[in-house]
Amino acid sequence: MTKILTIGLHPGAIDYSRHPGLDEATIAARIEQGHAAVRAAGFDAVQCLVGADPDTAEKTVRERLSEGPFVVAMIGGGVRTASEHTLLFERLINVLVATTPGIRFCFNTTPETTIDAIRRWIQPSPGEVTGDRD
Repeated sequence: MTKILTIGLHPGAIDYSRHPGLDEATIAARIEQGHAAVRAAGFDAVQCLVGADPDTAEKTVRERLSEGPFVVAMIGGGVRTASEHTLLFERLINVLVATTPGIRFCFNTTPETTIDAIRRWIQPSPGEVTGDRD
């Protein structure tokens, strides 16, 4: 069974002053809807929400990697696009490359585009049963 690790910034780690009209409850719901769409499409996805601290985020990802092996890691836009998270993004990429040789990466732009990012790299196996790992 093909496993996907979806990594995103935890809603509690976002600076909402930079995102007028967005709040923690709204982004949490959007993340859950995106993850639900991935599962409904037949993918075996393990969700990994991380904080902004690179050391803690790396530890969280390492813990989730024990649920692998993973073929694809999807890293969300909240981790990648804010300049204050550059070190966090670098750390996550490097830990994934070091611990999971051959892993592929895909990137969403919003929680709603997670499924599109994953589909660019893999398709679910026919009849594959997904796990529910939040």
